[in-house]
Formats: sequence, C-alpha cells, structure tokens
Amino acid sequence: MSLPVALAERHKLPVRRRVLPLLAVAIARLLAKTKPARLRKVLECARRGARPATPAQALTAREAVVSVSLRCAGQGCLQRSIATALLCRTHGTWPTWCTGIRTHPFTAHAWVEADNQPIGEPHPKGHYKTLMSIPPVGGGRGDGPTAPRGPAGV
Repeated sequence: MSLPVALAERHKLPVRRRVLPLLAVAIARLLAKTKPARLRKVLECARRGARPATPAQALTAREAVVSVSLRCAGQGCLQRSIATALLCRTHGTWPTWCTGIRTHPFTAHAWVEADNQPIGEPHPKGHYKTLMSIPPVGGGRGDGPTAPRGPAGV
C-alpha cells in the first residue's frame, strides 16, 4: 500500500548557508536511529544554556533543514525535528522538541514548538498526544552553564 506524500515547500539556500543545515541533518540522521532514552540525554545536553527560540527562529531553522534534505521535506519528521532543534542550537536558541502519537488512525510524529505552538506543522496544537518533550532551559534564568554555583562558586 502506498501513502500520498506532500513535500514541504523547499526554498533554495545560497551555498554558503547550506553548511550548518547539512551538518544538522547528518547528525540528526544518526540520532534518529538511537534509542529514545539516549536521544533524550543527547538533546537535553544540547539544549543547556540556550535561550528559548522564537517562532520566527524555529521556522527559519525548519525551512533551512527542509531546503537541504528531501527526506526532511517529506515524511522524515523525526530527523527533521531533531535537525531543526540542533540548527536552532547553533544560533544559541532551543525550541521545544516534541514527539507524540494520535490513535485514530494510529500514527507517531515528531515536531518542534516555540511559544507553545507547533512550528511549520499542518495540524494544530493538541492534534498529537505528546509523549516526550525537551523544552528550553537556561539562557539567563540562572540554570545554564554560566550560572552561579552558590557561595564562593561552589
């Protein structure tokens, strides 16, 4: 049985702006093959110290990822969402990375959110039941790597 696939709109990036998205897509491809617990640990480590991404920043990263990868433009939602989050991180921000399911019909999906809204997704918030999410932490709220460690730096 075949499924209809509609590719996301792809914009051509200048050659000099393709390097980071291609790197993010390559790393995301490797991470998408790992176990969920390992993926969670890696993404939690990657988000440290990043500011929360704005919807515009997350959408720009998603469009860059989609522009350099046919898989990410199609049904590769896990790789696309990981690559989008990693690309945001290279610019000092982090969106909320999510994965979830719906039951009728059963399907799994991965996406990123900013300001509590799915970015670049055709369905509204709540369409999928979130099973795992990695929200931003740090970025000036005192819990990043440059945060004071208590009395006398301990």
